[in-house]
Amino acid sequence: MNGKQVKLFLVDGTPGGLTTAEITNWTGSVLSARRSDLAELLRREEAGRTGVYMLLGEDEEAVGDTRGYIGEADVVATRLRSHAKEKPFWNQAVLVTSKDTNLTKSHVRYLESRLIELATQAGRVSLENGTEPPRPRLPEADVSDMEYFLGQLQIVLPVLGVNVIRARSVKQNLETTESPVFSLTNRRQSVDARAQQVDGEFIMLAGSVVVPTWHGVGNALSTQKAYASYRAQHEGLIADGSIVVDGEMARTSRDIVFPSPSAAGAIALGSACNGRVAWVSAEGSFGVWESRGVDDE
Repeated sequence: MNGKQVKLFLVDGTPGGLTTAEITNWTGSVLSARRSDLAELLRREEAGRTGVYMLLGEDEEAVGDTRGYIGEADVVATRLRSHAKEKPFWNQAVLVTSKDTNLTKSHVRYLESRLIELATQAGRVSLENGTEPPRPRLPEADVSDMEYFLGQLQIVLPVLGVNVIRARSVKQNLETTESPVFSLTNRRQSVDARAQQVDGEFIMLAGSVVVPTWHGVGNALSTQKAYASYRAQHEGLIADGSIVVDGEMARTSRDIVFPSPSAAGAIALGSACNGRVAWVSAEGSFGVWESRGVDDE
C-alpha cells in the first residue's frame, strides 16, 4: 500500500474554520471555508487566482442531504462575491487552485467539466448546475496532467469531509481497500441487497432490492425516535430517486453510503437490524470479516 501525506493547516486554529489542504509534491492547493468566513477567504492570495470551486449547503430534500454547485473563474474571488448575493443555499466554499499558478482558463474549464461529471457519477449531492459544460480541447499532455490533478483531488477532498466526487471505484490508478460483497436477504419481504465497505465507508450497491416502505414500530421512546429517523431516511431516499418503488418491490438506483452496516440493513429491511450479523459473504458475517486478524499472534 502506498501512503499519502496530506497536510492540513487550520488558519484560525479552530476545527471547521478556514483550512488549507495540500499533498506533498502536488502543485494543487485546496482551501475550505465556512460562509461566515467568506470575507477572510476573499482576502487570501488563493482567491485571486484562476481556479475551480465548490459551493455546498445542507438540504434535507437533496441527495445525501447536500446541495452543491461547481464553477470556475479567472479570479475566483470575483465569482464568489457574486454567488454570495445570488445563491443563498450554500454554507461552505471549497477553492481549488495551483501553487505554481500554472492553471489556465482552459485548464479550469476542463476541471469544471470533469468535476461536474464525477459528481454526477458519484451521486452524493444534488447539483445546482443547470448544464454540464463540454470539455475544452486540450493537448494530450495537458489532459494527462489534469486527470492526475483530479486524482489527487479525489484523495484530498474526503480528508476535508468533502465527498462530492468520492466514487466507489477510482480510475486514476489509486489504491482502494474493498471488502467482499456482502448480502442481506429476506425471502418473506423479497429483500435481496448487496453491500461493500470501501475505504471505510459502508455502501449499499445499486440494484439492491429493498422494502418499499418502512414498517418498524418501537415501544420505548428512544426506539421510537430511532425508528422515526430511519423512516424519514427511507422516505428521503425514495423522494430523491435513490430508491425506486415498483408496486410491492423497491430497488436502489445508485450506490448509497450509510454510517454503519446496521443502518444499511434497517433501510433494506424496513425494521431494526444488527448489520454485523445480517450482512454475510462467503467469508462469514460482516462482523467476522471486520475482526479478521485481530486474534492472530
